[in-house]
Amino acid sequence: MKHFIDIQKMQLDYSRKIKHHLIISNALIIANGLLWLTALFVMFSCEPSVDPSREFLIRRGDHYASPTLSETMQSERLVFEAKFNESAKYDFGDLSIQSDKNKLMGFCDSNSLPHENSARFAWQWFNNRLEIYAYCYVNGNRQEQFIGVVQLNEYNHFELELKDSKYVFKMNNEPALSMQRASSCNTGAYFKLWPYFGGHVAAPHDITIDIKPIY
Repeated sequence: MKHFIDIQKMQLDYSRKIKHHLIISNALIIANGLLWLTALFVMFSCEPSVDPSREFLIRRGDHYASPTLSETMQSERLVFEAKFNESAKYDFGDLSIQSDKNKLMGFCDSNSLPHENSARFAWQWFNNRLEIYAYCYVNGNRQEQFIGVVQLNEYNHFELELKDSKYVFKMNNEPALSMQRASSCNTGAYFKLWPYFGGHVAAPHDITIDIKPIY
């Protein structure tokens, strides 16, 4: 009889130990869960929102913009938004210089240099408005076509798509525009090209352009 009671007591003690361990384990799981929830709450409620836009500055007397970036395209489409402000206005007093195209954004084609094979959106302040152009080099020959006009101080949508034999330019709700692509461009890296002033003449004053890369 005493042996039977001892066995019951041992079973009871074992059950109590199991319950104790389960309670501790559940408490630890709940505590860890609360810690993760707290961390996520802090992350999303206290962290300031990130603005993906980049401000490019072309200083007076320069052509190139800062910051200087080196990036390649990750697909056959380049999609971004850009906003100009009052600094985009300038007057050289000479139509031959005023009509020089400034570069907004684009890419070099298949390891080529910009003046060999490339496609870019270009802009100029002309006739008291900001005009946008499709601007390409094909086997060293420059080509440009007028796309449309954009307003200052608001974002405009730009898309540049790479096809087998052409570049396709899209801006806002303007009709898509195609330009020839060199047949020699098949494979290689497509390095992005960023804002550049000119033409032959450098920026007459500081110019800032906001760009939001999308794709």
